[in-house]
Formats: sequence, structure tokens, C-alpha cells
Amino acid sequence: MLPGIVSDVPIHRGLSRLAGSYDVFIVDLWGVLHDGVRAFPEAVACLEQLKARGKRVLILSNAPRRAAEVARRTVELGVAPRLFDAVVSSGEAVWRNLEARRDPWYRALGRRCYHLGPERDLGMREGLDLDFVAELAAADFILNTGALSSEDTAEDYAPLLKAALGRGLAMVCANPDLEVIRGGRREICAGAVAALYERLGGQVRYDGKPHRSIYEACFEALDLDRPPLRPEAMLAIGDSLRTDIAGAQAVGIAGLFVAGGIHAEELGMAGGAPPDEAALAALFQARDMYPLAVLDALRW
Repeated sequence: MLPGIVSDVPIHRGLSRLAGSYDVFIVDLWGVLHDGVRAFPEAVACLEQLKARGKRVLILSNAPRRAAEVARRTVELGVAPRLFDAVVSSGEAVWRNLEARRDPWYRALGRRCYHLGPERDLGMREGLDLDFVAELAAADFILNTGALSSEDTAEDYAPLLKAALGRGLAMVCANPDLEVIRGGRREICAGAVAALYERLGGQVRYDGKPHRSIYEACFEALDLDRPPLRPEAMLAIGDSLRTDIAGAQAVGIAGLFVAGGIHAEELGMAGGAPPDEAALAALFQARDMYPLAVLDALRW
């Protein structure tokens, strides 16, 4: 099937045909560089090619953790530090907003925080002038970093969310993603719980893809507020139309869609098969979202 064209979107075998047109590459983590268990060898080799050509690579993740922790874990999974210039995470954006309180919305939150999230996210608490409370009844707001167990569904949290709604608590969501595939298994993310809270009538603040503020953090991290680098010289690479592609395009950055990530199952890609053309066209039409091009996986 590859290469081809679906809904006027070209399908390429690798990034090499596009790389020469861009100077900066904003690359997603889960589903693109790794699956939460190991790095994808072809994706790592692709970063090697980009850096050999003097390209700048920024990792942008909706991980609900500080950027330094995301960088450390990325290296542990097999992506060498020399292969990326900076890391920006939704968790870092949330932490900075909670720490600085420059935004009026954050200033109004109060100081007593109920943290909904697993132990691996406890680093989000460090350095914050907050009182973390064990009972929702004592909280001023909720910091949502994700489900407590990989087996949980968003509906498991409905009683907690209804209680929070009854108290009028705002929620800060540190990961807008709805789900992730970890080692081949789907797990909900903080965004799924936040979406349910919104459906119930709760107030949620997101800092991450696809929201504009996270891309401004990317520009700041790479010092891109001056010429000659412009959004038109940047390419965002991700596996989610809802976050990676929509967010990038909203700020004038072209988006390259990796079909073999979060959408792989609905695109008929079991066992390493290429994406089904009809399913791919239907996905684009349903989301009314058309990326610059498609890869089945990130490779050179």
C-alpha cells in the first residue's frame, strides 16, 4: 500500500522525503518513539538521521510529570540524550502554573489540593506550596494526573467526581490524553477522567496538547521567538489527531500523522499490517482533520 494517497493526504514510507523542508521537529513520545516499555528502534534511527543533518528535535509529551523526569525515563527506554534538544511536558506546564500562580484561574484555586493519581506521579507535588489533603471534603481543588490502577475505567471515578461536583471543586488535568497503549495494552489517562467530570458539569483546566499554551512553551524551550526560525519551518509528529495534529495545526505547524500508534486498531494495523486506506479516510473525515502526510511508523 505504501506509498499512496488517502483523502488528498500522502502516505510515505519514511520521514526522509519531508525532512529537508523543516528545521525543527516536535516529536510525540507514546506511540511514536516508544510504547512505555521500550523505544522503537526505527524511530531512534530516524532521530539519528535528523541530528546528523543538524535538525533540532523537541520532545513534546502529554505526560503528567515534570520535564526532567520525562527526559530521564525517555533515556532509560532507549533514546539517547544527544538525540533531542529539549523536553516539554503537560505535567511541567501544570507544575509551573501551580507554582507561579500568574494566571488568574490558578490564583483562585486555593491551597488545599486533592491529588488523584498513581504513586509514580508523586513528583508533581515536590516544590509546590500546597497542602495535599487525603480527603476530598478538605480540598479546594483537584490535581488529576491519572488513574490509580491500569485496570480502571473513567466510570470507576464517577462517585468521587460527583462528590467533587457537589462541592464545586475545579480540576487541573495534567494529561489531556484520553488513553495510552502501554506495552500493547490500553490504559485510560487523566484526560478520560477529566472528560467525564466535564460531562457531569465540572470545571477543568488543561495544560498540554492540543492547547496553545503548550506550544508557546515549546517555542520558549527552543528560543524560537526570533528569526530565522518560524512555525512554518517546524513539523510536529504524533499519533493522535485529537491532540498532536489538531494542536500543531492550530498554531500554524504542519502535522505528520503516525498511524501505528493510538489509532492502530481502528486502522486495521494488527500484526504490523499497513493502515487500511478506507479506515484511514474515514478517520480523517470523522475528525475533519487532514495532516500533512501519514507514516505507518516513525522511520527514516
